[in-house]
Amino acid sequence: MKWTLAGAMLGSRELFDIAHAAEEAGFDAMALPDSVFYPEHVSADYPYSPDGKRMWAPEMPMPDPFIAMSALAAVTTRLRFFTTVLKLPLRDPLLTAKQVATMAEMSGNRIALGVGLAWIPEEFTFTRTEMRTRGQRTDEAIAIIKAICAGEGPQWVEFHGRHYDFDRLMISPAPDRPVPVYVGGHSEAALRRAARLGDGWLSTNATYDETERAIGRLRELRAEYGRADEPFELDVSVTDVTDLDGMRRLEDLGATSIRAVPWRMDNAVATPAGRLDALRRFADEFVHQW
Repeated sequence: MKWTLAGAMLGSRELFDIAHAAEEAGFDAMALPDSVFYPEHVSADYPYSPDGKRMWAPEMPMPDPFIAMSALAAVTTRLRFFTTVLKLPLRDPLLTAKQVATMAEMSGNRIALGVGLAWIPEEFTFTRTEMRTRGQRTDEAIAIIKAICAGEGPQWVEFHGRHYDFDRLMISPAPDRPVPVYVGGHSEAALRRAARLGDGWLSTNATYDETERAIGRLRELRAEYGRADEPFELDVSVTDVTDLDGMRRLEDLGATSIRAVPWRMDNAVATPAGRLDALRRFADEFVHQW
């Protein structure tokens, strides 16, 4: 079992202390969210809360994940970093691939990419992208990023899809190991995308039962796509598992990494010092006991 620290909703400067503490405490990775902006008026419900409302205030800090991962990789030596999740269809895939390739090469292959579709209509309107085609464009973007970051250094790449089309080009630097691409989400479409195109799956904050159903469905889909025997990461964040026995049940389900928010489990004082204390207590109780 590996351990991922969720780095959501933390101030930009605090992330440095959190990353240092996570590496010292034995965490394997740190996951960072993506939110380009907060529309004042949102015309869709948030899909992961009972009432459809967001669980954070508009001024909640959400540093750009690529800048944050680059900065944190520069001051750590072992910790891996990935996005949970990058709103991929809001971005140009070639520009994204350039950034990912550079981060991976400069960090010594400590970067992965977690991707999702984005859910706010205004995000697409204000970035002049199309929401209707977000799924198809995400599929093509994954293929482009995986081709450019295939792990063989700079290579000639071309792509001819329905939404993105380019002749042979080379992006350099490029990593000497493949950059993993993980797909987030619990919908049938997200699970199919993960099983068909991804190197792994990222759960949302979900219950044990919801996570168990999703992992079971992923097994079926990976067999359907002929990928059952390929390596596949399952990074899960489970809201109703808070003890070591529960963590071991997640491993029995097939989870390869548990993504934790120690200060929420610990009911820590909502201060930077309180979060650091909660992180270290979590490591003593779980990470060091494995």
